[in-house]
Amino acid sequence: MSSEHQFKRIRLNLARSKDHPEGSKSCGYELIAPLDLHGMVDIEAWKKRRHLCSVRRFWDHEEDKIGRLVHKSGGANGATWIFDYNEDRLDDDEAGYRFDTHRFAPGEYVTLRDQEGSHTFGVASVEDARIA
Repeated sequence: MSSEHQFKRIRLNLARSKDHPEGSKSCGYELIAPLDLHGMVDIEAWKKRRHLCSVRRFWDHEEDKIGRLVHKSGGANGATWIFDYNEDRLDDDEAGYRFDTHRFAPGEYVTLRDQEGSHTFGVASVEDARIA
């Protein structure tokens, strides 16, 4: 399998929460990331083509935020996946909770931490991504 076919467009929708008892399709993320055959983020493919890994945060009644998927030191297992919207600032990063051990497949759930706390998202779709 070529590395181009490993890159996936992953849509995460906000799961049920106190503020959104039914969840929300208008609050979430769309990211481009390399996944292995098990649906987990492929760190080696990311290292080779990290410039292609991106994220778009969409939130009801807010302007979209565009950023990068970054693997940085620190965290429970020695490293953390984050969404970095501005490399000159640390206060806008959002961290994925155990992204290194989660499967990105429809029906699965992942957690992200932002400045306001942790939020759970359902993996709504995973499709082949067209990359340059």
